[in-house]
Amino acid sequence: MGYDIHLTRRTNWFDDGGPEIALHEWRALVAIDPEMRLDGYAEARLPDGGVFRAEDPSLAVWLAYSGHGVDGNMAWIWHSGGNVMAKNPDAEIRAKMWRLAQALGARVQGDESEFYGPDGEALVEDRPGPQAHKPWWRIW
Repeated sequence: MGYDIHLTRRTNWFDDGGPEIALHEWRALVAIDPEMRLDGYAEARLPDGGVFRAEDPSLAVWLAYSGHGVDGNMAWIWHSGGNVMAKNPDAEIRAKMWRLAQALGARVQGDESEFYGPDGEALVEDRPGPQAHKPWWRIW
């Protein structure tokens, strides 16, 4: 399944409604960032030798990632539901996401509501209080 982080303008990435990042904003940012490339797809080799391919017009890859191409590793980032997302990010990817968030007037928030700063580490002082709503799959 994995763990996602989200660039969001909402109070919490999972909120219904609230300010969104438009697809055209994401694509425009990728177009001017020399470290990013809009591919529109992602491919990964499977252990059995097959290839998994996902197509999405918003799928971009961060070319300057230190793990780019190492053992098939890529930093794919995409737009979804008014947010921008990355799956299973390390601190380096979270730091890049923070820089992208600054350009979009957004914040970086993890699946469990934590926020991240410029170094890709969680910001303890910005954790939402008990009034924050948990995603439905985290309630039980």
